[in-house]
Amino acid sequence: MKQIPILENIERVPGGMMIIPLLAGSLIVTFFPGTPKFFGSFTGALFSGALSVLAVFYVCMGASIDFKATPYILKKGGTLFASKVAMAVIFGALLGHYLGERPVSSGFFSGISALAVVAAMNNTNGGLYMALMGQFGRPADAGAYSIMSLESGPFLTMVTLGAAGLSAFPWQTLVGSVLPLVIGMILGNLDHDIREFLSRAIPVMIPFFAFGLGAGLDLHKVWQAGLLGLLLGVGVVIVTGIALFFGDRVTGGTGVAGVAAASTAGNASAVPAIVAASNPVYVNAAASATTLVAASVVVTALLVPMLTAWTARKFGQTAAPKTGDSG
Repeated sequence: MKQIPILENIERVPGGMMIIPLLAGSLIVTFFPGTPKFFGSFTGALFSGALSVLAVFYVCMGASIDFKATPYILKKGGTLFASKVAMAVIFGALLGHYLGERPVSSGFFSGISALAVVAAMNNTNGGLYMALMGQFGRPADAGAYSIMSLESGPFLTMVTLGAAGLSAFPWQTLVGSVLPLVIGMILGNLDHDIREFLSRAIPVMIPFFAFGLGAGLDLHKVWQAGLLGLLLGVGVVIVTGIALFFGDRVTGGTGVAGVAAASTAGNASAVPAIVAASNPVYVNAAASATTLVAASVVVTALLVPMLTAWTARKFGQTAAPKTGDSG
């Protein structure tokens, strides 16, 4: 039987192992939203099981990280975290100065607000970052997300916007987000045979959870947000991507990890409503901000893998170095 070079053709596409399954999942749920429910069972689980696959992926990725790389992880994660938050603070302060808490009320920029911009910039798509690091980065760069996960949820957005009344920090969620990675690191450092066994699974899982992540991206959101939503997503990639690229380079990286973090997390779409519930002055901005941030999630999820692949070819390596490499 004549062989069809499917894998070879996918890998020719920049970030293809991530972007093609992601696009496939997104297109199916956008135009045939009833597909997961129609088939159910294992097929339906493929559409909603991204988090489960990612949990296993984190364990395998953690197993490939040497404990000797921990100082590098803290340095890299802290730098990427600070770089992205700094951009959100700067743009939030600028928009807040001119707009206050309310959104633009008319014209092309109608609906844009400090809340929308800060929420889109503050949260990194962790699944996307980890997947891209599995394909283009170093194992220790993947571990840097243990620090960057502090961006998750509304906490930093509220702090950035100066919202008051937040007294509790969701430490359980933060611990839960890094626990699989830590367990993998422990197993891999205790037994190098386990490290080798689990490490082999890293590239295999990328297209499966990429499909699941894509199944959570409704392309109608981009249409609803219009050109402004598209521009917000592009703006997040450009503004945070430049800062993160140079932050990564300063800490001895190639810039690949920085560009891979220049996205908007899916849970960022819920942040405007949570912020508005905590501080009523943002109620007017919350509705339009939710739509715009949702568009940014989709746009950045499509752009970042391609830009990361290009950065890897231009400045870095297209394959991760040997286990434990922290340089």
